[in-house]
Amino acid sequence: MSEETKKELERLMLKYRAALKTLETQISILIQDFEQKNNYNPVEHVKSRIKKLESAENKLISRNYEVTIKNIEKHVHDMVGVRIVCAFLSDVYKIIEMIENSETIEVYAKKDYISHPKESGYSSYHLLVYVPVYLLDGKVMIEAEIQIRTLAMDFWASLDHKIRYKFAGAVPKEVKDNMYKCAIDINDLDHKMLILNDRMQVYKEDQENEEHS
Repeated sequence: MSEETKKELERLMLKYRAALKTLETQISILIQDFEQKNNYNPVEHVKSRIKKLESAENKLISRNYEVTIKNIEKHVHDMVGVRIVCAFLSDVYKIIEMIENSETIEVYAKKDYISHPKESGYSSYHLLVYVPVYLLDGKVMIEAEIQIRTLAMDFWASLDHKIRYKFAGAVPKEVKDNMYKCAIDINDLDHKMLILNDRMQVYKEDQENEEHS
């Protein structure tokens, strides 16, 4: 790698790190603001990362793009990634609405894998966004991906990733079929827990009304 290419890469990684910090800070503020106003935190945990260069290069190769710094910036849209995990399905949509209404984070595309899961059974909601980064040369908008999902969805996705990692080639059909069935079961569980949570909320409101009557 030439010195010029190294400097170009360092410059790009600086932008990604700055975008991630901005995204983490803004999401944290939005969650705290929501909790203060509603006396309820819809988020279980938040994870963030910058994609490894090796993963970015593999992504370019799989899509028949030349491995260059410019192509990483142009074609790898999830170099900056944040995952927000919620307890209940309804919370996922609260977070989506919260981010869409943000004046800092600009949503430019959505991928609803909850209403339309992937063939594997993968379920999550993805927002592709632009994040402002202020440098000496001025403001630049950096792409990032935000994934919002439930604990159950995150559990399935984590195990699916580990299983696929064990197989260098294609995952055996029996394994894929069983993972898909597990995804269906997890989807059912999410809806059952949502109904249970709604019922608990009604009980809570009834109890509070009785105490104040």
